[in-house]
Amino acid sequence: MSAPSVLIVGCGDVGSRLAKQMLACNWHVSGLRRSVDQLPAGVTGVAADLFDAQCPDTWPAVSPDYLVYCAAASQHDEAGYRAAYVDGLKHVLSWLAERGQAPKRLLFVSSSGVYAQQDGEWIDEASVTAPKNYSGTVMLEAEQLALASGIPCTVVRLTGIYGPGREWLLSQVRQGYRVTEEPPLYANRIHAEDAAGLLAFLVKADDQGQALDDCYIGVDDAPAPLAEVVAWLRQYMGVTQWSEQERVRRTGSKRCSNARARALGWAPQYPSYQEGYAAILEGRT
Repeated sequence: MSAPSVLIVGCGDVGSRLAKQMLACNWHVSGLRRSVDQLPAGVTGVAADLFDAQCPDTWPAVSPDYLVYCAAASQHDEAGYRAAYVDGLKHVLSWLAERGQAPKRLLFVSSSGVYAQQDGEWIDEASVTAPKNYSGTVMLEAEQLALASGIPCTVVRLTGIYGPGREWLLSQVRQGYRVTEEPPLYANRIHAEDAAGLLAFLVKADDQGQALDDCYIGVDDAPAPLAEVVAWLRQYMGVTQWSEQERVRRTGSKRCSNARARALGWAPQYPSYQEGYAAILEGRT
């Protein structure tokens, strides 16, 4: 019996971490990106540009069992988001149709940006999605496109991905970052390794016959006030100075729940910002 296969479209940071996890489980893994020489060892490269409607010559001849769409926008404006998440997905779906291929399931990697709640509310997969900015609006449109594709589909809404190379907050804290303490500004996050781990868990669960919902939120166990996170990081890193600039008040505040993913059996390796940032600062991840 041949090994199950997965095609990761947009095989960047999270996608490459997913690829390594699936290879470790003896899956056949293909990764689509412009520069396939940056793919992890063992991944079959699919050199392609999602912005090009032409099906790439390197597209797999045999339908992958699973397709994970985790592209990232190369430019952060409405046009860039639409190109990466809507147009890119349309191209991939057309390539599948052109080749007569039908994966068992499509996983579409989305964002908690589809939620507009900002008063510290708890959010789950059933919460109202009414984004007020282009990023959330375009992402919600892409989700709907994926769910209407005719392929069994699960949307995974990731929150605040951090990890090696995603260290904006650490940089800000080193510079004396100030953040409003009252009212609490809740922030949600997930370590990049856990983001990949959730995707791997869902793919394997489906392959083993577990029933998946059409949406999961990817977040750790502990949404926390940003001021609390900053205070902990300052102490951990030994930062004593404060920025002379005004206190920073980011917009938006909500608490995302991972109860649905946990009920399926998933658990994050880094359950809170403390374990995750400690691992980064100690060079363990």
